[in-house]
Amino acid sequence: MSTINFRLMKQLWMFLAVAEEEHFGKAAKRLGMSQPPLTEQIKILEHSLKLKLFERSRRGTKLSPVGKAIYPEVQRFADHMASLERVVNEVAKGQSSFLQVGAVSTAMLDIVPKMLSYIKQDFPDSTAFVREIDSAEATADLISGQLDMAFIRWHGEVNDGISILPLVKDTLAVALPKEHHLASKGKISLSSLIDQPLIATARSVSPAYFDLITSSCNAHGFSPRILHEVRSITAQIAYVGCGQGISIVPSSATKLAPENVVLIPLDSDVSIITVAVAWNTKSQNALVEAAVNWLTLGAYSADTV
Repeated sequence: MSTINFRLMKQLWMFLAVAEEEHFGKAAKRLGMSQPPLTEQIKILEHSLKLKLFERSRRGTKLSPVGKAIYPEVQRFADHMASLERVVNEVAKGQSSFLQVGAVSTAMLDIVPKMLSYIKQDFPDSTAFVREIDSAEATADLISGQLDMAFIRWHGEVNDGISILPLVKDTLAVALPKEHHLASKGKISLSSLIDQPLIATARSVSPAYFDLITSSCNAHGFSPRILHEVRSITAQIAYVGCGQGISIVPSSATKLAPENVVLIPLDSDVSIITVAVAWNTKSQNALVEAAVNWLTLGAYSADTV
């Protein structure tokens, strides 16, 4: 039977602090300890792993190539431990049922709070944990059990064992600076966006959304000139407001637009699922079943982007 290496766990927490602060002194302060013991523990960790984790110089401390390679897994480990700690604390308080929810940021503004309010009425002793996710990571987290439900932007195939329920559908529009020469149009054709600098949600964040935009442009005879890839629709509009280009976004994103940005509808019939809920069909969680039943009834506002 394997045993838990508590010393290694503690050292990995120290590794994360140094990696994120890029300074041993700042990391030590964050951890509530002095710098010499922290430096010594990192040296012991490097020696035991037979790896050089940091590049040290007068300018600061940076992760070595090896350190960069293991950092994502150590961060994932820390996230798991934080999640475990939350659950343990809730169990200690007498809570008996739990729901792990992942969601794109816009779904967290409307649908998710309403669903959780409904769940709490029928399951008063339940606890929900919500965290922001990218659409691309939802399937793996649902299969592994890290998430019970995921609210994502979705378009395309469904993975085995995962069910998808589309919740909000929207047409597409172009976000433009107010002074842009196309801003006075009633509608905009995709072909008029040839050579326009575009801001798009990164494919690594939402593959379906990115592919829909690029395939729609390709169907109109051009490849989009993407200058910036960002992590959210909110960021797309913010970049437009800063004069960094234009962006193709859901029409309902107009409520996110500042005064110097306008949204003009596309003249082509292109639509997107802006929010869908996904869950693992093998889940035995009663909260998931109750939530899906409520969502199927459509008892939520349909104005989320």
